[in-house]
Amino acid sequence: MSQPFNLQGIGLVLMRLFIGVRLIYGVQDNVLHWERMQEFEAFLAGVHFPFPLVCAFVSVYAQLFAGLMILLGWKIRWAAAVMVFNFLVALIMVHREQNLEQMTPPLAMLFGSLLFLFEGAGPYSLAGRTNRSSVVLKPQEQHRYVQRQRERIGDNNGHIVP
Repeated sequence: MSQPFNLQGIGLVLMRLFIGVRLIYGVQDNVLHWERMQEFEAFLAGVHFPFPLVCAFVSVYAQLFAGLMILLGWKIRWAAAVMVFNFLVALIMVHREQNLEQMTPPLAMLFGSLLFLFEGAGPYSLAGRTNRSSVVLKPQEQHRYVQRQRERIGDNNGHIVP
């Protein structure tokens, strides 16, 4: 009996595409052009960040690597935790005096990162391919999975069958 195509997890894929691409796009100019990194350093100095060049590098490369990890769905909770911290700092240090309309881009990144922190990458990801624990199974699916594993390695009493 064939099972219908499961659409569960497609929303996480779409959100991963949006957040991952946006993170990478937002920092690619800083990575590729030293002048843009210097402009970011000057901006951070202007809003009173300590060690602005170090902060610029950390923020830029954290967003670049987190964006790649989010796109792939690999170690997404770690990437999301770093982005939650990054965008909380940005909102507090840079965007706190802005109106909601101006704060929407960093808020979108923050809440997207919170989604990944709590939900993980979903079944259509590297984590979903390599780590069954990243996929939440319904109780009846869990029971069938355990039964299949038992059948594969031995009998239902846990004895290895030659």
